[in-house]
Amino acid sequence: MIGIIDYGMGNLRSVQKAFEFLGYKAEILSDRKEIEKADKLVLPGVGAFAEAINTIRKKEFDKAVFEAVDKNKPFLGICLGMQMIFDKSYENGEHNGLGLIGGLIKRLPDGVKIPHIGWNNLSIKTRGVLFKDLPENPYVYFVHSYYLQTDEPVVSATTFYGKEIQVAVEKDNIFALQFHPEKSGDIGLKILDNFGGL
Repeated sequence: MIGIIDYGMGNLRSVQKAFEFLGYKAEILSDRKEIEKADKLVLPGVGAFAEAINTIRKKEFDKAVFEAVDKNKPFLGICLGMQMIFDKSYENGEHNGLGLIGGLIKRLPDGVKIPHIGWNNLSIKTRGVLFKDLPENPYVYFVHSYYLQTDEPVVSATTFYGKEIQVAVEKDNIFALQFHPEKSGDIGLKILDNFGGL
């Protein structure tokens, strides 16, 4: 079963519906004990970083995530869920993330429209697991104002928006996407299918 972590923010139902369309059992979970029982975990999200990370810590969902990662369960962060797995965000101040992977979340560069909403093509750096059998430079759907900056060798895709920005990572059993696969048509469904099939 794929557990979709419900911490009160995000388009959980659309992620669930996408997995169900692909034939996977996916449940929206808001109880730490239930989260711990899931075979795979998805941390989606749309909203403010500080409120989200504080809620996750208050409900002790962070402990469930750490335990799942330690047990080598596949874990996928989407949009805000991606940003929270890194060390720190500079959205409206400075806030510590989960620190699963080293990296910073910074505001998109000056000179571009913020938030970044719409379709952009991916420059795939490593095929890895999530991008298996995708075409070259596929288009996916973004909604975000902040982006990842990491020096770790985990970046699996970038896109160009004012400058090249990092939008996907893979590290062992941890996967994360800045874009929304559940809103990215057949390409997004293929990415979710690759994750679901792990």
